[in-house]
Amino acid sequence: MKRAIYIRLFPSKEQEFLMWKHIGSMRYVFNWGLDKQIQHYETTKKKLSVAELGVELTKLKNQEGFEWLYEVSHATLKEALRDLDKAYKNFFNGSGFPKFKSKKKSKDKFYSRYDKIYFKDSIVNLEKIGKVRCRHNYNIDLLKVNKFSNPRVSFNGRVWVLSVAIEIEVEDKKEQLNNFTVGVDLGIKTLSVTNIDELDAVNINKTVKVKRLIKKLKRLQRQCSRKYEENRKGVCYQKTANIAKLEKKIKRLHSKLTHIRENHIHQATSKIAKIKPFRVVMEDLKVSNMMRNKHLSKAIAEQGFSMFITQMKNKCAKYGIEFIQVPTFYPSSKTCSSCGRIKKDLKLSDRTYKCECGFVADRDKNASYNLAKYGLEISA
Repeated sequence: MKRAIYIRLFPSKEQEFLMWKHIGSMRYVFNWGLDKQIQHYETTKKKLSVAELGVELTKLKNQEGFEWLYEVSHATLKEALRDLDKAYKNFFNGSGFPKFKSKKKSKDKFYSRYDKIYFKDSIVNLEKIGKVRCRHNYNIDLLKVNKFSNPRVSFNGRVWVLSVAIEIEVEDKKEQLNNFTVGVDLGIKTLSVTNIDELDAVNINKTVKVKRLIKKLKRLQRQCSRKYEENRKGVCYQKTANIAKLEKKIKRLHSKLTHIRENHIHQATSKIAKIKPFRVVMEDLKVSNMMRNKHLSKAIAEQGFSMFITQMKNKCAKYGIEFIQVPTFYPSSKTCSSCGRIKKDLKLSDRTYKCECGFVADRDKNASYNLAKYGLEISA
């Protein structure tokens, strides 16, 4: 299986300038390729391949005024065309049509050629960038591999990070697993509730630390909005140096909140995987449909349900744990885990499940019991 690793980079000012140049060039080539594709389709009703766009890119680099493209790794520019090709394939599979990348909205990252990357002590070599100081907690032998998959250098608003995927061997660990099942029910009040009390994960967004950061973020956003209004000239907004400083602080806060939430999900899923249950059972949530509820969409997005499910799958694969997802419309919350009776009139506001048989339990805890029982039934 593939494992993603993240390495903190400490580039010099000259190297940071080159990194921003790679980001801008990759965005430019993506937009240039998209424009070429649209024009070609209008005349021929056909799509250009990556190889054909690569030939056109070489011609573009040789034109007067485009010599600056030679300052950037050619592999980085070609990867922009491959990203465009993937976007077209996703479009034909039902996703939206590829959009032109904006400097304001697109992510600050670029591809680095995999066969030019190598590590030596606290230094990593990147093509056209040079030897960059780095810091990581990985075993250096783990980084001495022949090939890195999809290496990307990104700026998250605070620091530069190199992310790569490496192939690792997964041993058959079925004999080392414990003979019990964990049912995991995701929610908004708490991130996850399981049939084992010690494995429950709280909602990190309700902690004092995160609430304080959210309050600070709102205050900075209001300040930024007021400054834009004060400097407005007609229908145009003028961006001053003070506004730029505020936006930088806002971006850093967004980044910090994202990493706190991601770290919480990693800790919650690791806690479940490290007790080595025989199987983990979760619901197959349609998060995109859940996000249509305007009252709950923000809370659902902050909880990161999709990331939780993905991380749980990956950790189960790593430890050899069986991972099961029940059907979307399985009534885990409405079914009594004691007698099996289904309570059809159960409302979302009913946080305590009360059955006619006398069984009383928290709604989410009852759902986790049912998920664990479902895993045992289909495995029997």
